[in-house]
Amino acid sequence: MKTGIFYGSATGTTADVARRIGKLMNVADADTHDVASTAPSAVGNYDLLIMGSSTWGNGEIEDDWYDFLDGVESLDLHGRKIALFGCGDETMSDTFCDAVGVLYERLKGTVAEFIGEFPAEGYHYDRSAASDGATMRGLVLDEVNHPELTATRLRDWTDKIKNEA
Repeated sequence: MKTGIFYGSATGTTADVARRIGKLMNVADADTHDVASTAPSAVGNYDLLIMGSSTWGNGEIEDDWYDFLDGVESLDLHGRKIALFGCGDETMSDTFCDAVGVLYERLKGTVAEFIGEFPAEGYHYDRSAASDGATMRGLVLDEVNHPELTATRLRDWTDKIKNEA
């Protein structure tokens, strides 16, 4: 299964996480894409799409995602799988990692299959568009307050993705 990683990163944290996921998933650097400089049609080259964004403002996706998603939303991704990840800050407890929820909502119409839900236990937030309460729609990370949890969560999530793909 050919895997492509797509991320939007303003400060470099999400880019770093994307590269770490790539190493754990054995994805070549050439298949890891910054959405700021990638055409939406590039998703068509992959069977598994791993997509990630940091959360900004009042729960928005990183700015580079808007144009990219406009293009991807018009594609039929039937038969492809999407796994989502995001970076956030639990002190923003009303919008913690909302970008993952935004990506999920915007990509539902592509008819791709979503994989990689992750347990919500162990996170501390009041509300998140990334969560249904029991699970997160993908991997969410808090590199600000809990960087010590990242390596384990990345390993557990990528193992899960490998089994579901």
